[in-house]
Amino acid sequence: QVQLVESGGGWVTAGGSLRLSCVASGSILGYTMGWYRQAPGKQRELVATIISGGATNYTDSTKGRFTISRDNAEKTVYLQMNSLQPEDTAIYYCNRAQWPLRPFPFNTWGQGTQVTVSA
Repeated sequence: QVQLVESGGGWVTAGGSLRLSCVASGSILGYTMGWYRQAPGKQRELVATIISGGATNYTDSTKGRFTISRDNAEKTVYLQMNSLQPEDTAIYYCNRAQWPLRPFPFNTWGQGTQVTVSA
């Protein structure tokens, strides 16, 4: 079972940027991967996906601001987040997904990384 460790979160003011990383304990080659987030009091949502070959997809709320990427050799998935807004405040997780934008996580989740955006 693949273990996932997210990092890179923090506190920023609106308009700021953060880059999240997710390192897997095993190979992610062949898996579509995604970044999910869970805001306080809300369900976890999938916001971006990337297939093994590098094509990407985003929700309307993240398109044009977030960029997902991956390094299969390093077993790492990234999320570059620009123009952050208070509504982006959430715990961010990476996990497996299905193309184009469907949750399909492994049985386990990492601890996530907290992103807080102040107005």
